[in-house]
Amino acid sequence: MRPKAEAELADCVRGATAPFEIIGTGTKRAIGYSVDGAILDLSAFNQIQSYEPEELILDVGAGAKLVDIEKLLAKNSQYFAFEPPDYSKLLNSKHSGTIGGMVACNLSGPRRLKAGAMRDHILGLTAVSGRGEIFKAGARVVKNVTGYDVPKLMAGSYGTLAAFTSAIIKVLPKPEAEETILIPGLNDIEAVQMMSKGLQSSAEVSAAAHIPNQGTYLLLEGIQPSIDYRREKLIKLLDGKIEILKSESQTIWKNIRDIVLFSEDQSKDIWRISVPPSDAPQVIANLKIEKRYFFDWAGGLIWLEVPQGTDGALIRSAFTSGHATLMRSSNKANQDIFHPQAPALAALSARVRNSFDPKNIFNPGRIYKAT
Repeated sequence: MRPKAEAELADCVRGATAPFEIIGTGTKRAIGYSVDGAILDLSAFNQIQSYEPEELILDVGAGAKLVDIEKLLAKNSQYFAFEPPDYSKLLNSKHSGTIGGMVACNLSGPRRLKAGAMRDHILGLTAVSGRGEIFKAGARVVKNVTGYDVPKLMAGSYGTLAAFTSAIIKVLPKPEAEETILIPGLNDIEAVQMMSKGLQSSAEVSAAAHIPNQGTYLLLEGIQPSIDYRREKLIKLLDGKIEILKSESQTIWKNIRDIVLFSEDQSKDIWRISVPPSDAPQVIANLKIEKRYFFDWAGGLIWLEVPQGTDGALIRSAFTSGHATLMRSSNKANQDIFHPQAPALAALSARVRNSFDPKNIFNPGRIYKAT
């Protein structure tokens, strides 16, 4: 089904007798378990409802393609500061995704350290619940209100709570200039220490990543005189061999954001591990298996490439605090793709799902195994 209006979508949901798999361009269908249901295609909800560059507000249909919206924002020197990643190469897809997929998956790039996550930038949305009710949550103007922040709840729900038709998102001015400081030759422990030192300084580092055998990267951005001043402070603080990368800077961070390093060999499993940054070197040391990896978010995010079929329990046994998600695998049937929830949290999640989708028709089994 491909409804073209909210009323039509609501009718589809109210009359449903079997589950739906919600898609836009289908870019992120490879994340999570497969859904046994009819396709509910929301790509027709692709209009821009309102774009106010001077107010830094974008109200756009959930089916709008991310690449088109980013081009529109670039014309006004604006962008999504949380850097939604393009996993088309990683997941072997033809498209970079839609606004709805961006919200549903709540994925953010290297600048998350400074800008926050995707859910920190969503102001409101329009959606249809599992009861077939059209509802709106949030607004263009942020106010102090009581109750649940429903737009943030929807971010990261992977389409299991409601079918989004549009979202109101905060955009920001694009930095005038950027450059990257490269520190070569550090091991994992030294790299995390160096990234931590840079982030705790007054240099306003926007992103920090470490790729073994390549180097440790720190991003500076803003107006050029400010970058020059902060760079010199950072060089004195770090006190070591440093290279300044200017023309290559954007490509470096785009490749880190889109996980290009692990996109070529589709036979490998890819894990996304979130841990306290100081724990990252020990997590890697605990994994006595064939692997490739790199650190983003100053060590708070580990991207791990391992042989196909590597047991998820083995991956999760490497840390005591954090969570791991299997992002890509050709054999997911016997794995916990998303990190198992504690019983109390699982019960709460089930109650939330039931309140929005009592018939369990939206993406059942996408993030939890269907029963």
